[in-house]
Amino acid sequence: MSSSRPEPSKGGLSSQPSTATDWYGADLATQRGTDTSVAAPVVVPSPDRPLLKVLVGLNAGQLFPLDQDETVIGRSRDADVHVDDVGISRRHARIIRERGRYVLEDLCSTNGILLNGHRVALVDLADGDRVQLGSKAVLRFAFIAPDEEALARKLYDGSTRDALTSAYNRKYVGERLASEVAYANRHETALSLAMLDLDHFKRVNDTFGHLAGDVVLRAVVAQAAKSIRAEDALARYGGEEFVVLVRGIDLQNVGVMAERIRRNVEQFSIPWDSRAIQTTVSIGVASLSECGPKATAETLVALADKRLYEAKAGGRNRVRGGPFMSLNGESNA
Repeated sequence: MSSSRPEPSKGGLSSQPSTATDWYGADLATQRGTDTSVAAPVVVPSPDRPLLKVLVGLNAGQLFPLDQDETVIGRSRDADVHVDDVGISRRHARIIRERGRYVLEDLCSTNGILLNGHRVALVDLADGDRVQLGSKAVLRFAFIAPDEEALARKLYDGSTRDALTSAYNRKYVGERLASEVAYANRHETALSLAMLDLDHFKRVNDTFGHLAGDVVLRAVVAQAAKSIRAEDALARYGGEEFVVLVRGIDLQNVGVMAERIRRNVEQFSIPWDSRAIQTTVSIGVASLSECGPKATAETLVALADKRLYEAKAGGRNRVRGGPFMSLNGESNA
C-alpha cells in the first residue's frame, strides 16, 4: 500500500505543510527568524559545598550538608546525619572538617565502615567516595553545586512526601515500618502505631467542595504534626486516613499523644470563604508488644485498624487503645 505522506524535500522536511494552519508550515518557516535579542542569563557562581547523599537505604536520596567541624552519623535521633537502618549503630561514625580536609572516623560501631569496598577506621574523604555503613546503607561524599542540590532535595521530597499534605507517603512509611518492626523485635524495644481517620469527610466535600476538602486535609496534618514528637513519622495512608509511627514510648503514652491529636483537631476552626469548617478524627492505637512474639508490620497495622473501626463504631471523635480502651472514649486507667 502506498503511503500518503508527502515526499521529503532535500532538506529532510516535507516540502508542503500538512494543513494551511500548521505553524511549522513551509511558508511560515521561511518568514521566521531566530530572535537575536535573547541575552544570556547573568549567573553568579556559588561555591560547591560538601554533602553526604544516601544512595542505598531507607533514606535513599536524602542529602546532608557537612557544614560543621564535626558531623556525627548514626541511627540516633541526635545524630547530625540520621540514617534509619537497623544495621547502623546509634553513633556509627563521624566526619571531621579540618583545613579543607574531611576525615571519616569509625566510632567503634558494631558493623564497621567500608570506603569504596574496603574496611577503614580513619581515612580522608575524596569527592565521589562511597561510604557503606553496616550491611546496607551506602552514602556518597561529594561537592555539589547549589542548583544540583536544590534539584536533589526536590526529587527526594517528591519520592517520600505526599504532594497535597507534605506528610510522608504510604510507600515511605511502609518501608520505615518494616525496618522499625524488625529492629523492635530484635532488641525488644517499644513500637506503636496510631491510625486516624477524618470523621464524615465526604460530608465536607459534598457541602463545601473538594478544594475545601484539600484545605481540611492539610489543616488536620498540621494539627497532628504539632501534637507529636520530631522523631515520630506522620504519613498519609489513604484518602483521609493517616498513621503515626511512634517508637521508644509505651502504649499508655502513645494513647495520650493520640488524644492530644484528637483534641487539637476538634478545637481547630478551618476558615473557608466567610465560613469556618469544623472536623474531628477517630483514632486507633496499637503496640507491637500486644501482637505477640515476632509480630509483623501487617499484624500491627491490622490491630490499629481494628481499633480505629471500634472508635468509629463507638460514636467517632474518640481514641481507642492505650488508656482509652472503653468505647465511650473515657480512660480506664
